Parts: sequence; structure tokens; C-alpha cells
Amino acid sequence: MKKTIVSIVGISMIFSAAAGVYAGANLQEIKAYLNNDIKVKVNGNVVQLLDAQGNVVTPITYDGSTYLPARAIASSLNVAVDYDAESNSVLFGEKVEGIPVNADQTFYQAIKDPDLTKYKSKDYGEVIKDTKSSGSNFTLEPNGKYQKLYLQVAAIGSDVELKIQDKDSKLLKQDTVTVNDGLKTIEVNIAGLGDVTVIYSYKSDGKSGIFVPLTTSYYK
Repeated sequence: MKKTIVSIVGISMIFSAAAGVYAGANLQEIKAYLNNDIKVKVNGNVVQLLDAQGNVVTPITYDGSTYLPARAIASSLNVAVDYDAESNSVLFGEKVEGIPVNADQTFYQAIKDPDLTKYKSKDYGEVIKDTKSSGSNFTLEPNGKYQKLYLQVAAIGSDVELKIQDKDSKLLKQDTVTVNDGLKTIEVNIAGLGDVTVIYSYKSDGKSGIFVPLTTSYYK
């Protein structure tokens, strides 16, 4: 598995978070300066530093060092960034532990009926299962916090064709899941993306379909 490594020489980074995060934190007051002269280049191209709401943010200079906003830099480098309040840590790239895709998103088309959530005798609890059409789509909402998506998909009756796209319809991954694949795990780079759409199609014969467990498909 590839790891994302960010190397920073002579420049520190800061991470903007909600005011409540700082309650009880070990803070020291300093006098610093917004430095509008600093330009940031990625692969030779100047980039505009933006916060999560799309507002321009400015580097800060303090005691001879320049501090860049972590979220804006991560976005410019196409690296996922998140904040863990429990450990007071800024997280770049892939998480150590996988997060189920249904952990903080409600899937209104999800099935939870135990009679329908089984695949090869294993109950997956909550799934997207479609055997009534020849194809459709569903949306995942990683909200820019994750580097990778590991989507599990099984084909029922006949092969399933998959396309995974971002909100601008840019193709992120295209794959075919065969019946013989069983439950296939598809890895997709989703760094910095707020949502992605999974588009699927299969043979319209009344016997085919798709099975996607939401409890074992996960983000990292």
C-alpha cells in the first residue's frame, strides 16, 4: 500500500479547528504576522491557499519561521486531512484503522432486513442490494477526511460494471465485478473529495443484481 509523505523544510504548519477544540489545551500566546508576501507552489505552479469553506487563508510568520495552514496545504497536495479531537492530533493521508462507510452517513436506500443482508450465509447488517433494475447509482460522503475508499461489491447472477466518479463526473475508477469474484474489494483514491458517486449496471434478466455491504466497505 502506498503511503503519502509530505516533506516540509524550514516551514511549519498550523491546522484551523473550531474554537471549542482549544478548551483546556496547552496554549501559549505569541505575537505573529500575517505574511501576504509568501507564495506557495506545487510542482512549479502557484496555488491559492483556501480553508474548508473556500476562503483565502494567509501564511503566518513568527520568530523567523513561516507557518502554513495544514488543511490548505493538504488540499493543494491532494492529501486527506482530518482532526482527531480525542487525541488532539492532525491526521494526514490514510487512517490507521478503517472507518465503515455507514459510520457517519445515512443511506436511505440501504437494506437492513436480515433476510436480505446475507451473502454466502454471512449477514452484513446493512447493505445496498439492487436486483430490480438494470443499473443505478448511490453516493458516498467522505467529506474530504479520507485518502482511500475500499468498496466491497459482489455480483449476483451476472457481471456488474462499475464506475466511480467525483462530483464533476471525473472518472476515479472503472472496474468489472464477476460472479466468480465473490465479494471483491475495489480501492479508490478519494483524497480531498467531499462526495463520490458509484454507478453500476448489470444484465436485465430478473436474476441479476449487485450487493454492497456498508459495514465492511470502509474509508482510510
